[in-house]
Amino acid sequence: MDLKFNEAGLVPVITQEADTKEVLMLAYANGEAIQKTVETKEAHYYSRSRKEIWHKGATSGNLQYVAEIRIDCDADAVLYLVKQKGGACHTGEYSCFYRSLKEWDENV
Repeated sequence: MDLKFNEAGLVPVITQEADTKEVLMLAYANGEAIQKTVETKEAHYYSRSRKEIWHKGATSGNLQYVAEIRIDCDADAVLYLVKQKGGACHTGEYSCFYRSLKEWDENV
């Protein structure tokens, strides 16, 4: 099945811990990043701010070893199931989803 990339040539990637299914992060990938992920079995994404392929953990050591890659029913989103080494978030937290919305705001 061919992936459906957006107008920027990207597809959203949800990353989950393979064992616990905890959601770790949301990022984007282009075709090259997904191909590198398949070849190396380590997570690669596309950095929208730096406009380049990003090998998760290459500088921090917080690598993501990819156990499985899934594609959603519409082929417009990808799921990486990974074994996370260290924290997934750039803040140092294990997951990027470490905060909760404590109060509902009318603007949300």
